[in-house]
Amino acid sequence: MRLERLKRDALAVEQELCVERARYTTEAYQRHAADPVIVRKAKALRHTLEKMTIFIREGELVVGNQAGKLRAAPIFPEYAAGWLAEEIDELDKRPGDRFAVPPGSREELLEICRWWEGRSLYDRCQATLPAEVKQAYSMGVLSATGNMTSGDGHIMLDFPRVLAGGFGGIRREATAAIEALDPADPDGARKRTVLEAVRIAYEGASAFARRFAQLAAELASAEGQPRRRRELGVISETCGAVAERAPGTFREAIQLVWFVQLISQIESNGHSMSLGRFDQYMIDYYRRDRGAGRLDGCEALELLGCLWIKLFEIVKIRPWGHTRFSGGGPTYQNLTLGGVNPEGQDGTNELSMLCLDSVALTRLSQPNVSARLHPGAPPAFIRRCLEVIRLGFGMPALHNDDLMIPSLLSRGVALADANNYAICGCIEPIIPGKHGYRAAGMSFTNFPKILEIALNDGKDPRTGTTLCAGTGDLSSFERFEELWQAFARQMEHFVRLRMAGEQVIDSAIEELVPEAFCTGLVQDCIGRGKTPKEGGSVYDLVTGPETGVVNAGNALAAIKRCVFDEGLLSLEQLKQALESDFAGPSGERVRQTLLNKAPKFGNDDDYVDNLVRDTYLLFIRELSRYRTTRYGRGPIGGISYPCTATISANVPCGIPVGATADGRRAGEALSEGCSPYHGTDRLGPTAVVNSVAKLPTVLLTGGNLLNQKLSPLSLDSPQGLSKLESLVRTFFEKKGWHIQFNVVSAETLKAAQREPEKFTDLVVRVAGYSALFTTLEPSTQEDIIARTEHVL
Repeated sequence: MRLERLKRDALAVEQELCVERARYTTEAYQRHAADPVIVRKAKALRHTLEKMTIFIREGELVVGNQAGKLRAAPIFPEYAAGWLAEEIDELDKRPGDRFAVPPGSREELLEICRWWEGRSLYDRCQATLPAEVKQAYSMGVLSATGNMTSGDGHIMLDFPRVLAGGFGGIRREATAAIEALDPADPDGARKRTVLEAVRIAYEGASAFARRFAQLAAELASAEGQPRRRRELGVISETCGAVAERAPGTFREAIQLVWFVQLISQIESNGHSMSLGRFDQYMIDYYRRDRGAGRLDGCEALELLGCLWIKLFEIVKIRPWGHTRFSGGGPTYQNLTLGGVNPEGQDGTNELSMLCLDSVALTRLSQPNVSARLHPGAPPAFIRRCLEVIRLGFGMPALHNDDLMIPSLLSRGVALADANNYAICGCIEPIIPGKHGYRAAGMSFTNFPKILEIALNDGKDPRTGTTLCAGTGDLSSFERFEELWQAFARQMEHFVRLRMAGEQVIDSAIEELVPEAFCTGLVQDCIGRGKTPKEGGSVYDLVTGPETGVVNAGNALAAIKRCVFDEGLLSLEQLKQALESDFAGPSGERVRQTLLNKAPKFGNDDDYVDNLVRDTYLLFIRELSRYRTTRYGRGPIGGISYPCTATISANVPCGIPVGATADGRRAGEALSEGCSPYHGTDRLGPTAVVNSVAKLPTVLLTGGNLLNQKLSPLSLDSPQGLSKLESLVRTFFEKKGWHIQFNVVSAETLKAAQREPEKFTDLVVRVAGYSALFTTLEPSTQEDIIARTEHVL
């Protein structure tokens, strides 16, 4: 079968670096040094699209490659280059996410890195970040490496608009906007520069599509097998058609959507470039072709499967420090299905179902599939979602319209746009084609680390650094309220440092890596003559995320219960146990008391659930005081809001945190998302969703991630699926936002660790994304295995 062969061949490829993008980008920057940065970067994109190696795989129906070889990673030196020079000889030795360096590429890459010294985004950030912010990063309280080395991403382009007019239509919009400029406008020169860059980028896009049309024609003329010769002929006609104009068929629309998705990720090193509401903007093409007899269900299923495999072919390489925050090489290309339409009516359609069927066939880590549910969602759609979840590759994630639409409205989003939200990256809701960059993924804020510092008089025990003087240490607090105030003082300070760092990084991104192709497909950038980073988007609402919220709340509950309420432990006993990492018999006795005598989040216990809620509210209230660099420059918003989409950051974020009062040992992983900590959710999944529903969910507009691990035996019958549906409905009635499931046994995961060669296609849910299990570093594998496995 075509899809099986394409999938097998993609999985078999050893990941490696590709020098081509770095080469052509550097050439263009050197050749056009006098141009404004956005024009220079647009010319670099055009040059790359015109020169890079292109190929068409045997049997594929949707074409377009990101790098010179299948599943090779391009390099983006304008974002960061120094890390590559430092790590290039270790890339193939990583414990996970390994990459080979092709023979002959090493010296060229190092030469490119040398040219970019002092010119990259990362270099600018390091030169301009306040010393105190850098210290917070080195302490592990905050982390923003991803945005300094990769830029923003986390965006959803205006696919309906490009489908309506094609690449040529975007160029014509930019041209008309240039012609309408007032020469006396003080901002006219800058607007003209932005719009010229958009035209250049879309010239490159058209040239790229025409190159594939020509290649397919050449391959067709040499092809001896009649069926494949006809397929190549159709590919040539399709690519030639969408090189300039709007698509006229389902096949042409899929090819254009892929070109847009692909080019956006050749232009930018940011990830989470998401597809939006594919079933909504593609349904008319599907229905027209089915009605005209141009397409049958099997052909449509095959085309969709080919598109999903193309998404899987996108590969990004990160510095190792950043890679650990997103283990498994995810690209977070989210596909949103179902939900209400802009008018508030159910939008589920036959293409929603076909998309579910096709991802069930491919079962890859991309696309990252999300399903929007609401009380009026068709029962058949809900049941099909659950049947696909039962297959065990962690998709689709389920999202609640009844929670998120009011949450977006509270942030100033118009009703029709709120109804039309889609999921970006992991679990982050944004408005398709109208939202600016970075719906998530800027500053990771480590709650247990902040608590640890508060319990040590403001001093970080690991580094000895004090950034905010405390009000006492763990042995000196006489009342729990004093401890809480000490924690609040540190939280206030580190939120301020978080925002100070973000302002510097945002300013550097705005200046050094503006993206013209993306600008052309975000409303209302062309109308305003601004990039999204300058304030061109309709909405600008961004988020973190926050890590270890549950650990911090559990630890506070343990201190309150075991020390202040019941006197089971003295403050001095607890202090000594934490400082020694529970060493010795006395330390272990303290640990067992903390584990077994204090309540834990995830068991529907108000005592701890309310403390977790209050811990998060402390942060939320402080964050609400700040604005982004886009505030007052055009978009609605210009604010940050909270999010628990921690990806795999819970593992590295645990490393700098000592032993915590919830019984966790020093250096161990933190809780991921808002999920209960490993092994502490002892009363089943219903208790878990009751605990999570007590969080301030309507305020978590950036998304609130709940992972649940189910025994495969729980879903091996219709009764099991009915129980799962009841669990989801109950959670959503209680205003939960998101839930996703791993349906893979611990035995299977352990077997994959022992014999990875037998499990090359095993996909698991890591956090807000799925990944190939065998590509994960061992510590992340163990984190997944350690999660509580529930039985319904």
